[in-house]
Amino acid sequence: AASKLEVSMPAVVEAESGSTARLECNFHIPGNGSYTYIDWFYMDQSNRVRLYHITGSESLEESTDYKGRLALGEDKALSISRVTMQDAKTFVCQVGAGSHGVAENHTELHIYKVPEVPEITANPGGISVQSSELSQIARCVSKNSFPAPSITWHKNGEQLEENKEAKISLTRTRESSGLYTVTSTLFARVTRQDRHSRYHCTVHFHLQGQARALESQRVNITVFYPAEHVELLVMPSSALVKEGDDVKLVCEADGNPAPVFSFYKRELDDSWQDLSSVAGADSGVLNLYDVKKSSSGLYKCQTLDLDDMGQLEKDVELVVNYIEGVHVEMEPPSPVQEGDSVKLSCDAHSPVALDYQWRDEKGRKVAEGKQLFLKNLTFETSRNFSCKVMAPSVPGLEQSKQVAVAVEGKPRIVAVSSPLYVRQDDVVTLTCKAIAFPKPSVHWSVNGTTHEYVENQHIASNLTVKVNHDLLRAGAMCRVSNSLGVIEEHIQLLDQKTPESKGVIIVAIIVCILVVAVLGSIIYFLHKKGKIPCGRTGKQDITRPEARKDKIVVEVKSDKLSEEAGLLQGANGDKRPATDQ
Repeated sequence: AASKLEVSMPAVVEAESGSTARLECNFHIPGNGSYTYIDWFYMDQSNRVRLYHITGSESLEESTDYKGRLALGEDKALSISRVTMQDAKTFVCQVGAGSHGVAENHTELHIYKVPEVPEITANPGGISVQSSELSQIARCVSKNSFPAPSITWHKNGEQLEENKEAKISLTRTRESSGLYTVTSTLFARVTRQDRHSRYHCTVHFHLQGQARALESQRVNITVFYPAEHVELLVMPSSALVKEGDDVKLVCEADGNPAPVFSFYKRELDDSWQDLSSVAGADSGVLNLYDVKKSSSGLYKCQTLDLDDMGQLEKDVELVVNYIEGVHVEMEPPSPVQEGDSVKLSCDAHSPVALDYQWRDEKGRKVAEGKQLFLKNLTFETSRNFSCKVMAPSVPGLEQSKQVAVAVEGKPRIVAVSSPLYVRQDDVVTLTCKAIAFPKPSVHWSVNGTTHEYVENQHIASNLTVKVNHDLLRAGAMCRVSNSLGVIEEHIQLLDQKTPESKGVIIVAIIVCILVVAVLGSIIYFLHKKGKIPCGRTGKQDITRPEARKDKIVVEVKSDKLSEEAGLLQGANGDKRPATDQ
């Protein structure tokens, strides 16, 4: 056990700004004696300022700048609330114990403030790789910290050290709040590869004896460097360009900023035509609209770097695919006669392989290949055929050529309105339809109003005429002719009976039917009464009025007996002996 009065306190107490700091004062009095008083002080430079005076019966707080923020614990520990940077001082605890004397100890109160996340700002301009001096890469700012932290720089995750290629400047500013603002700036030399580099800064500080760190966002910088390579592209691909297309020649260089572009086309005399005046050429794009066969050739792109005046160039061959000279031949040549056969041959020129297809005038495919054979031609055969020439390797490259197949022949009448049932004085329309080439003319043997129209190579003539006796008797003649022949067709007109005469005939027929029905009924009635003999064996007198049965004798042969008996049985519905009938 200690033989004298002892006071023990932690050497250092840390508290975050705004929190409550607790300062403990532990003491030992020999013989378990009691203290007489306890005083708390803080050091103001070399002077002591008392905060509290504590005796066995009371605790007295002095009037100081800390009044209102102090609290005393049961163990006589001193608590300071809402600490600030100004509270970072030395605090003393003094204990008096009568005959055991006086003892004291002190604690250093450290106030800390965790810094905010650092803010990084990259150089807003570009940095040239050809710069002879170190260039500012970025600046990093850490605000509101205590004590002042340290800052390190990193590129692509690796810490940078100061050397002849990199330099770091650091400034610390203490604000009125007592907190620090620390600013660090990185200067370095850049290379072409740094266009992809990512930079960040890290703020380092200690918290309760532990090392802590906060990282900024990653940023990249703009690096200026001259072009080393240039490419000249044809869009769409040169293999697919055809006449009529819009083509772009795109010149790309790997320098930053982009160099100045110029375009040229080689002429037949090996000179170069300057195309730089074309809109957009200075931006590296040469637009060629509605290209022709003559647009084919060698094109060159040239770049000029304004920083070091270096030049690069690249050329490309533009091939404009085309189809030309499409022609169709017919053997024998047109016109041909009905029943003839012809051969159509199609050909064209192109730098790529071609396919041939034949279509009729309705657009239907009829054959493939260079030749089309047409046999046994008629007027109805399609008059127009087209040869469609296509380049399979160049989508959309195609051309067509049309040919007319004229089939000549004398007229052929295909339809007439005959026979035609008419009535006297009716107004009727007679129709005559024919086909021929050259176009025929139609004439009628009677006068009337005519109307002609052409439909699907047929010519039709309608004659409107009033029916009279002569027209009913002779009919009408349709005559169709062209330079190759004439054909005629007779139209017969038949008199159509009036409705009255039809009615008379119908009435006569009905009357006849009624007469036959009445006669049949009378005969059947007489038969039922036995007035009419039928099927008797031997001789039978037929009774007549006025008892003259002896005047007429009917003889019926016996070989008819069985047949007649059967007929009578069927008629009367009962069976009787023949002698009783």
